[in-house]
Amino acid sequence: MPDITVEGFVEEIRDLGGLKFIRLYATDGYKQITINKKKADPKLVTAFDTLTRQSCIRVTGEERPLPGPDEEGTEVHPSRLEILSLAAVPLPLEPSGKVPAELDTRFAWRFLDLRDDKKRTIFQVETAVEHHMREYFIENGFIEIHSPKLIGAPSESGAEVFSLPYFGREAYLAQSPQFYKQMAICAGFNRVFEVAPVFRAESSFTYRHSTEFTSVDVEIGYIKSFEDVVTFEQDWILYVLKKIKAEFGKRIMETFGVEIEIPKLPFPQVTMNEAYDIVEAAGIKVDRHSDLNSEGEKELGRYVKEKMGSDFVFLTEFPESVRPFYHMRPENNNSTTLSADLLYKGLEITTLAQREHRYEILRRQAVEKGLHLHNIEFYLDFFKYGAPPSGGFGFGLARFMLCMLGQKTVKEVTLLPRDPKTLFP
Repeated sequence: MPDITVEGFVEEIRDLGGLKFIRLYATDGYKQITINKKKADPKLVTAFDTLTRQSCIRVTGEERPLPGPDEEGTEVHPSRLEILSLAAVPLPLEPSGKVPAELDTRFAWRFLDLRDDKKRTIFQVETAVEHHMREYFIENGFIEIHSPKLIGAPSESGAEVFSLPYFGREAYLAQSPQFYKQMAICAGFNRVFEVAPVFRAESSFTYRHSTEFTSVDVEIGYIKSFEDVVTFEQDWILYVLKKIKAEFGKRIMETFGVEIEIPKLPFPQVTMNEAYDIVEAAGIKVDRHSDLNSEGEKELGRYVKEKMGSDFVFLTEFPESVRPFYHMRPENNNSTTLSADLLYKGLEITTLAQREHRYEILRRQAVEKGLHLHNIEFYLDFFKYGAPPSGGFGFGLARFMLCMLGQKTVKEVTLLPRDPKTLFP
């Protein structure tokens, strides 16, 4: 075989006297470096003897099949070993996880924690997920937008907001691009999406919450009903899951023990009143004027999987009391909204709605919610000069990845998670 060059981090060093081995965490997976002391250049042996684990090296040499009839793969017999950077000792963390570490310790040393093929797989899959999401959007006539994250008024009612000084006045970190994606529809863009960070000042320490996370936002103009948005989202998710199963299904099963299941369309729909009944029948207390809590969502997910055979369910007919002022309400039932949450394996990953695009009704609903109109006048102006009916959703990328890969917390699928106590690294 011809010479190759491999680069990476020294995960393991073994010295068996005549033979020396390096397990290298390389840019394309693990590689075995084998040095025969009798045959190798003495300088190369000396370099080996100075190595520490997690040092960064570059190796050039001959790639050969591993010896033995039962061995699969190859090893590299180096002619050159270049130490790019020696790692300090002792290590504060074992990237392989062979020595267990607390979650806080792992994320304090996240750059070391990520030197592991299992964790790298998460982000390779996430890259493909985002690619196929965008692919579907572009093929269906969407325009990608980049809305501001420094804004003059909170973008969501009911969600905590980060405020900060801004040249003598108060500004906020965007809780969603909601106002601006609707502005794009009113500007005639018709179909828009954005993949960007959003910020929620929620003092929550749960497996599903972060103070900063990536949201995939969609808005579609000229819809005929709320169901148009439901149909679009389930078709989009189906497309992405089929692509991921084809490209990564075997690897995901081998790495995480999770099978990518391709859902059947349409996804089931359960009204909030039906959900309250289902959850209460399982002995879980509910507030019939509020969202389901985490325990309730999990129970509903379990019920839908058992009774309807689906990992997905749209939770519909939310009370207007728990929805923002811009969610449209049905003509025959002003106490509910044309909105839904999408649950995936018992976890909410989407809030979806048809928007109220009629100026006077929008103003009235804002007042009912206790908003000061002067703070959102810029937003209301979008609807004064002709506005098409529209609807859309915000989709939590980390929550989707958590469910798809069977992880325990959104932190595992986030490069550098943020919670109320974490600002470093």
